[in-house]
Amino acid sequence: MDSGQAAPSGGSRKHVRRSAGTASDKERAEARKVAVGETHGSAQNGRRRSASQAHATADADRLQFDAGTVEGGTVDGAGRDGLDRAAEVLSGAGHDKPTTEARLSLVGQLPELPADRYLDREESWLRFAQRVLELAEDPDVPLLERVRFESIFASALDEFFMVRVAGRIRRMATGLPVESVSGKAPDQILENTLDMARDLADRHARCFADGLVPALAESGIEILRWKELLPKEQARLSQLFKERIYPVLTPLAVDPAHPFPFISGLSLSLAVMVADPTSGLTLFARVKVPPLLPRFLTVSPSRFVPLEDVIAAHLTDLFAGLEVIEHHAFRVTRIRDLEIDEDVTENLLQSLERELMRRRFEPAVRLEVEQSISTEVLDKLVTELGIDHRAVYRLPGPLDLSGLSAIADLDLRRLKYPMFVPAEGALPGDRSVFSTLSDRDVLVHLPYDSFTASVQRLVVSAAADPRVLAIKHTLYRTSSGSEIVDALINAAEAGKQVVVVVEIKARGDEEANIAWARKLEEAGCHVVYGFVGLKTHCKMVLVVREEADGSLRRFCHIGTGNYHPKTARLYEDYGLLTADPQVGEDITDLFNHLTGYSLRSDYQRLLVAPAGLRSGLIKRIDEQVRLVRDGLPARIQIKCNAIIDEAIIDALYQASIAGVPIDLWIRGICSLRPGVPGLSDTIQVRSIVGRFLEHSRIYAFGAGAGGSDEVWIGSADLMHRNLDRRVELLVRVTDPGHKAELRNLIDLAMDPGVASWWLGPDGIWTRHHLDETGAPLIDLQEYLITHRQSRPVEADVSAAKSRLGSRRPERHG
Repeated sequence: MDSGQAAPSGGSRKHVRRSAGTASDKERAEARKVAVGETHGSAQNGRRRSASQAHATADADRLQFDAGTVEGGTVDGAGRDGLDRAAEVLSGAGHDKPTTEARLSLVGQLPELPADRYLDREESWLRFAQRVLELAEDPDVPLLERVRFESIFASALDEFFMVRVAGRIRRMATGLPVESVSGKAPDQILENTLDMARDLADRHARCFADGLVPALAESGIEILRWKELLPKEQARLSQLFKERIYPVLTPLAVDPAHPFPFISGLSLSLAVMVADPTSGLTLFARVKVPPLLPRFLTVSPSRFVPLEDVIAAHLTDLFAGLEVIEHHAFRVTRIRDLEIDEDVTENLLQSLERELMRRRFEPAVRLEVEQSISTEVLDKLVTELGIDHRAVYRLPGPLDLSGLSAIADLDLRRLKYPMFVPAEGALPGDRSVFSTLSDRDVLVHLPYDSFTASVQRLVVSAAADPRVLAIKHTLYRTSSGSEIVDALINAAEAGKQVVVVVEIKARGDEEANIAWARKLEEAGCHVVYGFVGLKTHCKMVLVVREEADGSLRRFCHIGTGNYHPKTARLYEDYGLLTADPQVGEDITDLFNHLTGYSLRSDYQRLLVAPAGLRSGLIKRIDEQVRLVRDGLPARIQIKCNAIIDEAIIDALYQASIAGVPIDLWIRGICSLRPGVPGLSDTIQVRSIVGRFLEHSRIYAFGAGAGGSDEVWIGSADLMHRNLDRRVELLVRVTDPGHKAELRNLIDLAMDPGVASWWLGPDGIWTRHHLDETGAPLIDLQEYLITHRQSRPVEADVSAAKSRLGSRRPERHG
């Protein structure tokens, strides 16, 4: 692997017609050479640019989505749509692939594969959302947890439209190539996506109205509409409206002097038709529901009403002297992806701040309206928003059920999962963390092990230890009041060298990460924003400590999840704490690669993207093919969040054709078809969705002890973005007990006696959570909570059944 090639160094470019105000062709060509490092023959050199060079390229490449100006595959406009890198990415960019010759030397032959071997990515994601929705529908799940899953589904569908659907529509409109590895035409994929999303949205609304609302009422929690409130409750809310809501409302009328107002993304609004009794004119008006007020107002400690109902009941106060004819709630979804040209931006921090303000004004890609809306009002909205009729979703109110998270947060323990306290024994409390790691590696399994007592303890201890000389840390996401950030600041103020690689492009956390970056810089930390054009997604900490004999020792943490104390209680992740010299050298070189000009490529225990991870995994897949053809035991076990990379999928198909047993535990998107005769007979795919978000990534090759046996953990999923456009990291686990634990965990998840979803060759996921008698199968997460002190986890389902018992859990709700 050539680490020095981690930053992209150009590629095919899409022709863009020049429009007024852009750079000349000569300026454009010269600026592009600088932007991609061609002037000096190195992508690394391209990272250091002058402001004038950056601005020249920015002027040349800024494009704005405008379907009306697309002609013959070229685009006009003043803004930017990332055509250059997008075209490269969508055409299958990703140079980290082993050569055919190298693969043939291992496997002997590479069988031809059918054209229809991939499942559609968008449909697979929607199938994942359906699994979340099934938990909201499940009466055996604690009631307020069902409400939380209902909220999670709503937020996830919003994200899907803002990113995937919006990106697909924009690329189609601008003439960009649109990925379609499933073999379906882009229009067909979009049509299927919108239809399937509509069906799920309808099902989601029915779950709320027909399932959750009655169940909540039975438990003493009522979500009511305005007409269902008692007169005294309406009076109390009327006073609240007058004092707290009315002052922040701004009704916007539409007439010849007042154009249709801009509707920001995900904002809930009321479309109001009013009549002027003197002139007889009928006018349209929009009232935005204030997003900073509670989504559901508290009528009493256990009675709630949607905020828009209270506003709608007082529209006559907003339109005094006019007659309110009708009103309906509606909600618009717009594109969310940041439009930052990472190849030309001189100051990413400033660019992100500007873009966070600009992205509210992207085109609409979904319109949600109440079922009761009249044809006249709906046509007005569709026309003014310029939205496709296929993207209009008529739903029973209330809209925007993501706000149900406030109901799920009610302090009613009887309606929630039982509380549990994470184990604190991963690192002995009576020894220093450095003494423990000097003796052995430690494998931490969150949330079953305490984040505070393990990962955070390493950083806090390093900051306070006078023998520690340096701390290097990657931060992708963290939380407000983070003790890790405070510890890094304290270390810098104490004179230690502190280097923090902050990823300010982490989706959804851009503003928070900008704030952390500035806070760390002000304290004297060396803050680095990683590579231009790549997200730094790897999770690693390096501590350099002077030992009593004067030697230096390196202590490391490599994880699968973020350094975020709040999500560490909700996300399932693994982390390796080690003082192994090989890992220390590798992590040191990788940090030098991120902060400087290291060209180290021969990592000893790491696989690093974007220049070596995909090829490293394919090499190990092919090695299992060689073993099975030599008559030796072979096996592949993978746990990750998503698998869509075609090269990896094809290698797995070829391994299955050779007879290698393959177990895939995939939480979300899976484009691989398991169980297809002659293609994937030996592949089985499972998914577990539950109390915790399964987030760890484990890659195991070989039959285990006594034979081929490699186990890796790290940050990378099997997606193009992870393997081509991010700095990702896998570390090889060497402790036999740790390897057994990781393998056993996957074995347990794949067992038919454990509750999970099974993927069929047609892309349909089937839930298996009850046995033939109707009794519940083992809940893996419950099992791990109950026996989190037992390490390693046993892969013995019969023993797990005897421990947990086969009783049916109480119904909640």
